[in-house]
Amino acid sequence: MTFDFRILAIMLAFVALAVAPAADAQNRLGNTELNVPATLLAESQTVEAGQSVTLAFHMQPKPTWHGYWENPGDAGIGMSFDWKLPTGVTAGKPQFPVPDTLLISGIMNYVYKGDYAVLVNLTLPKDARPGPLPISVKSEWLSCTDEICVPEQDELSITLQVVAKGGANRLDERFDGFRAALPRPLGSEARFAVSDGLFRLSVPLPANVDIDKPYFFIKEDGLVDYGAPQTFNRDGDRLILETGARGDELDTITGVLKIADHTGFSFSATKGEVAMTGLPLASDGAKSEGNATLLFLALGGALLGGLLLNLMPCVFPILSLKAISLAKAGGNEAEVRRDALAYTAGVVLVATALGAILLGLRASGAAVGWAFQLQDPRIIFVLLALVTAIGLNLAGLFELPNVNFGNKLTQRDGAAGSFWTGALAAFVATPCTGPFMAAALGATIVLPPIAALVIFAGLGVGLALPFLLLAFVPAIRSRLPKPGPWLDGFRKAMAIPMFLTSIGLIWLLGRQIGTDALGLSLVFLLTVALILWWFGGGQMKGLSRGALTSAAMVAAVIGGIFALPGEDAMNSQKLANTSAATLPSEPFSETRLSELRASGQPVFAYFTADWCITCKANEAAAIQRSETAEAFEAADVAVLMGDWTRPDPAISRFLEKHGRAGVPLYIYYGPGKEPMILPQILTVATLTELVNGSLQSAMVDQSL
Repeated sequence: MTFDFRILAIMLAFVALAVAPAADAQNRLGNTELNVPATLLAESQTVEAGQSVTLAFHMQPKPTWHGYWENPGDAGIGMSFDWKLPTGVTAGKPQFPVPDTLLISGIMNYVYKGDYAVLVNLTLPKDARPGPLPISVKSEWLSCTDEICVPEQDELSITLQVVAKGGANRLDERFDGFRAALPRPLGSEARFAVSDGLFRLSVPLPANVDIDKPYFFIKEDGLVDYGAPQTFNRDGDRLILETGARGDELDTITGVLKIADHTGFSFSATKGEVAMTGLPLASDGAKSEGNATLLFLALGGALLGGLLLNLMPCVFPILSLKAISLAKAGGNEAEVRRDALAYTAGVVLVATALGAILLGLRASGAAVGWAFQLQDPRIIFVLLALVTAIGLNLAGLFELPNVNFGNKLTQRDGAAGSFWTGALAAFVATPCTGPFMAAALGATIVLPPIAALVIFAGLGVGLALPFLLLAFVPAIRSRLPKPGPWLDGFRKAMAIPMFLTSIGLIWLLGRQIGTDALGLSLVFLLTVALILWWFGGGQMKGLSRGALTSAAMVAAVIGGIFALPGEDAMNSQKLANTSAATLPSEPFSETRLSELRASGQPVFAYFTADWCITCKANEAAAIQRSETAEAFEAADVAVLMGDWTRPDPAISRFLEKHGRAGVPLYIYYGPGKEPMILPQILTVATLTELVNGSLQSAMVDQSL
């Protein structure tokens, strides 16, 4: 008879736990540091009454030491928490990151070999009074190497401050990394079956999700043979697991499916039939074939999406510049074709460059998405100054090319002017998201970098496509009007959309930095206008003021950039912007979403940004309407709003998780049902019929 080393390991673990106080006393008396020391951190040092705050047990194992997951596997002890909380404060269930496996002599352990953080949400009562909030907890855990184990414990404490509603709330950025290591909620329920000593699990997982060495960690003990090999097969949009079983007593289980290092999905499963069908996980060749198909579909979506961007209001003002150049060229075939190709080159180059920067930032660990540059008020101010200068030029306040400023590039005759007009069009088009674009840009998250850049380039080609058709299709080109006196009036009329764009940028800047800072910024913008007026007056007198004008313009723009407020002021302004609305909402967080779904309440989550034209149109036409608010109130629908106007890594990761590279994103979570991604163009009927249960399934994308 062979001795089962697992039994010995479990016995030793219990013996170790029994002598834990003595071991701890010895460590304390000898001033010996813990092998896996814990630090208690708070995401925010301030919290409002009735709100939640996230705490982290930051565990930092010494070299060769490791800690354990909530289910330690064949041997080990999970972490425990004994809270001492003020009256009315409650602690949620601990959230553990995705663990690793450690197999020693046939004994499978679920462990953490490096730094990790266990998160716990504390919820305050609505009647909590402003002032100090002392929190303390006694925690115990097991620390091990491959050879020895030492039970450890510590009493940790932290004091938070309860503040009035709308108080300053500075967040600890380390929590973004802590949350990134947590398993993502899958949303859809899995099925499992046990028969003939085998455990089978069917997990709903889209085929386009990349999987590298998957592993299933079950939270409940007594059902799965931890040390048995795990075999995975693909059956369409389901992943099938087969491994050894130990029992058959459970009807529901929970667990984590690891799909890559530090990446996984959490889900629950109920007992049912699971057929061991499908094929083994795809080889590299099959993955390449799948990526090629995805690239082909995404490229088509990017071309169509870019083409439709020409109809969006944020792009039209820049297109007016191109219309002027076409009017100047008249029906001259050579000029029209040259300008169209130069315009296309500018659009494609900038779209691809923005995509490359986006991919580079993501690779460095930053959580950013499409239109990331407009989350920076400094870029908005520069764009505002540029658009205002172009509008003043079109209105006839001054003439080019004597000014060494950015709008000179867009107004120059010939290929150079067309190139820079295309570059500016691509830059300002990013806030707009139209049909076909969301899926196309979402594909860049999972495709290899080179393929993703092709998608961004395809978006640029689609944006430039109308001018390419105009240049290379004679039947269309013949309809171009001949140059004449009417051109001067047309040019001045085109200043109107430029000034409207300036007004929109002023509003956006005010939303980000507040009215006080906006007023100071407008002083510098007025300075820009006065400099250009002075320059135009010199032109009328035949004076050359180009060099001095250029220097003054640069100084005014730099002064405006430095006049912008710091991060704290902008965060406070973001809180101030959250005012009463027709459809009230709470700030989005995955923690709050999980709480609402666990309570069985329907949830509508939408993600927006002040610079997103499509988002604002949907809010005005469908979301912030009395009909929608009344229907949601009657159905007791909770509304969560994710504001992406300023960078928010948590929202960026959530968008990426749902295959989106930017906003808008609209998701409805029905009680006990799979989440539904709604169309990007909403109507009141879409939302009211949704909560009334009559929305047709063809209108939604359930590919979560």
